[in-house]
Amino acid sequence: MTLRTCLTLAALLLAPYTAAAEPAFPWPHGARAAVSLAYDDALDSQLDNAIPTLDQYDLKGSFYLQLSNPAVDKRMADWRRAAAHGHELGNHRLFHQCSRKAPGHEWVQPQRDLDTTTAAQMQDQVRLGNTMLFAIDGKRERTYTVPCGDVLASGSDYLPGLRDAFAGIKVSGAAVTPSMATLDLHAVGVAASEGLSGQQLIALVQQAAERGTMVNFTFHGIGGDYITTSTPAHEELVRYLAEHRRLYWTDTFLNIMTYVKKQRGDH
Repeated sequence: MTLRTCLTLAALLLAPYTAAAEPAFPWPHGARAAVSLAYDDALDSQLDNAIPTLDQYDLKGSFYLQLSNPAVDKRMADWRRAAAHGHELGNHRLFHQCSRKAPGHEWVQPQRDLDTTTAAQMQDQVRLGNTMLFAIDGKRERTYTVPCGDVLASGSDYLPGLRDAFAGIKVSGAAVTPSMATLDLHAVGVAASEGLSGQQLIALVQQAAERGTMVNFTFHGIGGDYITTSTPAHEELVRYLAEHRRLYWTDTFLNIMTYVKKQRGDH
């Protein structure tokens, strides 16, 4: 037997052990992956298109409200109704402040430039957002999605001062979580899903199942508004998840983070 043959056989024998180096995460009811369907900015198309589809298939989503958006004020009853039906209302700050110097961020208004806002100011604003959300849905437990994925306020990371205020925080990164064992619940990767087809969205769900982890979708406009996902693509994904409930646990980001923390014994 040649050395090359021996090495090949060794690799084949070790492959299963390498693939199983991290034990499968015990998702509820034996599911292979968890799925978070989240929607940023409090947009009309989410109330008009996303929530009716989720309700039709009896799935729950997480809606991250930019509290200064007129759609929050004008459609308060609709948001309260969504929360009463089991959808999560998450914190997306009072204002959608991002780094104005970042590429493509010319739209950021000077008074909402994260580069000229201190970390302490950001922390105050985000905590006030939790108070305002409590006034809408009467709940205290909350999660947070960082606008634009920008975590530096005047050059300082403002997130460490907010870890006690949230069960989970989403930042920019990959949609599919690489590992549940090493996941920082206050730095969960998420990716926008603009322009993807239903099949492309489903493929990300299947990737998460292969790893036994979770996939975090962040949508904006559904069939309208901006950073848009088409209504048919969104419904195709939701229908697929509903038809495969035993394989995929689809729930609010808050419920998923609370479950993960309990399973891992985090303090």
